[in-house]
Amino acid sequence: MVGKVFPAPLWWILLSISALMTLCGFHQFVWFMSVGYGFAVMGIGAGLLIYSLINGSATIVVTLMSLLMIVYGFRLGYFLLTREFKNAHYKKTLQSTGSTKKMPVYVNMIMWLYSMWMYMWQTSPVIYRYANETSGDIWGYLGVVIMTIGIIGETIADRQKSAAKAINPKRFCDSGLYKICRCPNYFSEIVFWTGLFISGFGTLTNGQWIMPIIGYILIVFVMIHGAYRLEKRHEKNYGHDPEYRKYADNTPILFPLIPIYHLSRIERKE
Repeated sequence: MVGKVFPAPLWWILLSISALMTLCGFHQFVWFMSVGYGFAVMGIGAGLLIYSLINGSATIVVTLMSLLMIVYGFRLGYFLLTREFKNAHYKKTLQSTGSTKKMPVYVNMIMWLYSMWMYMWQTSPVIYRYANETSGDIWGYLGVVIMTIGIIGETIADRQKSAAKAINPKRFCDSGLYKICRCPNYFSEIVFWTGLFISGFGTLTNGQWIMPIIGYILIVFVMIHGAYRLEKRHEKNYGHDPEYRKYADNTPILFPLIPIYHLSRIERKE
């Protein structure tokens, strides 16, 4: 399998898993990019781990990365499901933003196909690492470390926000990691995928870079767009709060230490 641009049949097995996990989007459109996203990553990681163990060709790095994908995906999917079913305030927010609106069948089909492939492109560096039979190297272990940092950061950020909302669901969160940037959960997701992308430097050949690059660009765009949408929602909910204005104008929106405070043009009413 060394150097193959398209590692079949493993690729088709994992794509089938991604397709199965994202079917939940037909129940609720937003789940294609939320619950389905988390469980698809978990499924791809589990599928790769089982496949490599059955074939007796699992390496330490591929095993670690597969386990991290399982942890990342399960934690994210479970968190999103729990928040949606148990958090009445969040459910009301989804309804007010039109996120629960039913979509035509053809739109669901297009989004399903796009989602299942996108998650494969994002995870392709580790799939290629296995297919190329690359053993442990500095890039692989560096990727594992960065991915771990991303999972820890996202977990802490989600817990801090949930704790803050439990105390006052109508106030924005500006404690813990939210003092460093306003979307530490989205930033941590970018960190996770950056680690997985970096792991490709130790194994990918020229033709194999196409899908990882596309996948990485897409997920970074999704996170930036997510921060943009969150900012718009916060402007609507807290825009006239002096404390929020001070917080938003002095805390980076997405990337810590980088003085980009707003992704949208803020219209202030006098």
